[in-house]
Amino acid sequence: MSLARAYFFLLIALSCVAVFPTFVRAQSASDIQAQIDENSRQIEALQAEIASFQKELDALGAKKNTLQSAIGSLTLSQKKLASEIKVTQSKIASANLKIKELTFSIGDKEESISENQSAIAKALRSIAEDEQIPLVARLISSDSLREAWQTADYAIQFNHALADDIRELRTVRTELAENRDAVSATKESLVVLQNDLSLQKKSVELQKSAQQKLLSDTKNQESAYQKIVSDKRAEEAAFEASLFELESRLQYVLDPNRIPPSGSGILRWPLSDVFITQQFGKTSSSQRLYASGTHNGVDFRARIGTPVRAALSGTVMAINQGSVRNCQYGKWVLIKHQNGLATLYAHLSDISVQNGAVVSTGQVIGFAGDTGYAIGPHLHFTVYIAEAVSFKQYSCWNKSFVTIPIAPINAYLNPLSYL
Repeated sequence: MSLARAYFFLLIALSCVAVFPTFVRAQSASDIQAQIDENSRQIEALQAEIASFQKELDALGAKKNTLQSAIGSLTLSQKKLASEIKVTQSKIASANLKIKELTFSIGDKEESISENQSAIAKALRSIAEDEQIPLVARLISSDSLREAWQTADYAIQFNHALADDIRELRTVRTELAENRDAVSATKESLVVLQNDLSLQKKSVELQKSAQQKLLSDTKNQESAYQKIVSDKRAEEAAFEASLFELESRLQYVLDPNRIPPSGSGILRWPLSDVFITQQFGKTSSSQRLYASGTHNGVDFRARIGTPVRAALSGTVMAINQGSVRNCQYGKWVLIKHQNGLATLYAHLSDISVQNGAVVSTGQVIGFAGDTGYAIGPHLHFTVYIAEAVSFKQYSCWNKSFVTIPIAPINAYLNPLSYL
């Protein structure tokens, strides 16, 4: 074979690298993208449905507190959660499809790299063999001037093609690394979505349990429901008066150096969706609602089953897993933080941590509810100076004894100064 023909075939070999795999898998990638697009359309429709349910819930919340509205709120919340679960499942399906798509792409690129390397190696071996006879000698020994010029021209083209292929190889390797990073990121988001799905399913269980308990306690009678509400209000007033009396007896010398100065972002919000229903301290509503005339925490709107998260990493100082109806904080969690603060999460429907456990910022520690003297579901959030907190036994109206956290009045801090 002449030198010109040898260069010609090597050029063809280099130009044909990695065409076939991309063509074969193009249809698969297109199918996957179509499924992802369909999932996105479903998510958009479901989110509109969720917004509609939330609008109904807001309207229902403005109405008089009756058994019918309480049951209606629980039913709507379950429907909203069911739609949220479908959204999360669609997002999980899309994430899995994206991983599949990226895996195909990674396979194509690995195959392309392999073929590029093989072609380059073959070309370099041929060059090494041809270099045993200098190009000038080959040109002089050519049968004709035309063949000599062809040989020289093909040599130049071959060098350009080889350089282009090496650049392509580097590009494909970079894309391969980026795709592998994308797979890792998508897998991480998949773990988050799976956790969200578990929390949403737990919330549905708590909603259904609360609905069944409410129907069981009231026998579907409005008078029985109003009796429960009345008892809760009476117990709340008694608890507030008793707590204020105990707090007033306690003495604490505040050392500002033992706690962080107030500032936004020291604590994170304990709920994903924040809506404050009762402020800290003396307000027009606190003077009307509480014997002390002041509110020792902040209340947030939260449906039964809403995940409640730790405002800062720390150690669970105490929990109250058992709940006595119409008595104090219901189920609660108290966390001590390393910066000298402690946070209380009260009226929970369920608790996800154990006493003494180490928790991280944002970790789900329980679920919002209406246990204790709460008239409706919400989260009561208190911030203390940790070293001033102690525990006392409190006697409920039904003669049950429960333990409550207590602190001197000046050891209660405004949560909004740190959130």
